[in-house]
Amino acid sequence: MFNVGDILETITMIQDENLDVRTITMGISLLDCCHSDIDVTCAKIYDKITRYAKNLVKTGENIEREFGIPIIHKRISVTPIAMILASCDNKDAVKIAVTLEKAANACGVNFIGGFSALVQKGFAHGDRELIEAIPEALSVTEHVCSSVNIGSTKTGINMDAVKLMGRQVLEASRLTADRDCIGAAKLVVFCNAPEDNPFMAGAFHGAGEPDCVINVGVSGPGVVRAALAKSEGLDLTGIADLIKRTAFKITRMGQLVASEASKRLGVPFGIVDLSLAPTPAIGDSVAHILEEMGLESCGTHGTTAALALLNDAVKKGGVMASSHVGGLSGAFIPVTEDAGMIDAARNGNLKIEKLEAMTAVCSVGLDMIVVPGDIAPETISAIIADEAAIGMVNSKTTAVRLIPAIGKKVGDELEFGGLLGSGPVMPINYSSSKKFINRGGRIPAPMQSLKN
Repeated sequence: MFNVGDILETITMIQDENLDVRTITMGISLLDCCHSDIDVTCAKIYDKITRYAKNLVKTGENIEREFGIPIIHKRISVTPIAMILASCDNKDAVKIAVTLEKAANACGVNFIGGFSALVQKGFAHGDRELIEAIPEALSVTEHVCSSVNIGSTKTGINMDAVKLMGRQVLEASRLTADRDCIGAAKLVVFCNAPEDNPFMAGAFHGAGEPDCVINVGVSGPGVVRAALAKSEGLDLTGIADLIKRTAFKITRMGQLVASEASKRLGVPFGIVDLSLAPTPAIGDSVAHILEEMGLESCGTHGTTAALALLNDAVKKGGVMASSHVGGLSGAFIPVTEDAGMIDAARNGNLKIEKLEAMTAVCSVGLDMIVVPGDIAPETISAIIADEAAIGMVNSKTTAVRLIPAIGKKVGDELEFGGLLGSGPVMPINYSSSKKFINRGGRIPAPMQSLKN
């Protein structure tokens, strides 16, 4: 049983250390909205989303006021739209994206995720149409987020989809070049995508989820760093224990908010995502946690080991605080959204190759990385393939969210604002991967897929 007393000790964390609930995300199934007429489908989608989520923002604000817990975003995730599109005779995916945008505006949420396709083993009806529509859909909407799952440990990697996504990421940037290429910042390519992730841009409501559910994502990099700042003399085992205790407290707060939101909205509680999600604000950085452990700069030798310790300790502490942990749960390393990562990228200590190594032990993958606008689509595809291979072989979620900065070169910067932050254009390897990517086909699933 949770009450305000359970979180009184976190008051300082909230006031001084940037502790917050990053998001309350309502997942809504749209499977019953399928219809051969796309106009009927859109009408049913709008009606269901606005009916279920009409009080989501108000409820979040009420909880925020009553408990004094900052809830930064209220979001919606829906069934992968490619599944819904498959039933329509007219497969105009952009029309559905515009409907999602209207529903998001009507409900007042920050983002709506689920303009998505799951193509890890091949393309079903609606998948190609949705993927082809992603750049335009993201350019004509503000709140819609998109994701595509191109691989998994069970299936291997769909390299035909990987090739296609390299082109679509670049086109999403081109169509929004006048807005600092924001389209690509709302598009993520996954391997082993979870069905209950509350974080954008990768949130979608999986086919195995209930009709409607509440998932909560907590965040507390500043709290962990503040705890470590008082830990002079601790060895790494002691640091791991300290992070576990801190993660327990953070997760208890998330559990309380999730339970309250579930009860007030009359919707089942799904999961708490434990992920330490940073922001561009000073004092709210995962990179600074790693530096507090003893690294001079994030990106130097030892960074991957320190991140592995952090990620593991966060998971161990969090699972003791909640019986329903899911999503991604660990530590995020989005470059433009983390003040320490931004600084490390600017001074050259953090490069894409080091970030790729770090993704083997973090929550997700190569996230919010700005690359030169003249990058080849096959190079984007190759980066996606590398990251997917890490996820596939290690049975973990990995993802790529690259932002090609159209018209900009290494050292220039993009400015997104808000939680998406800003960041420098990072150097890439210009040696061609075109022949490899153009082979297509599938990279077979690894031996660890045969677990039955």
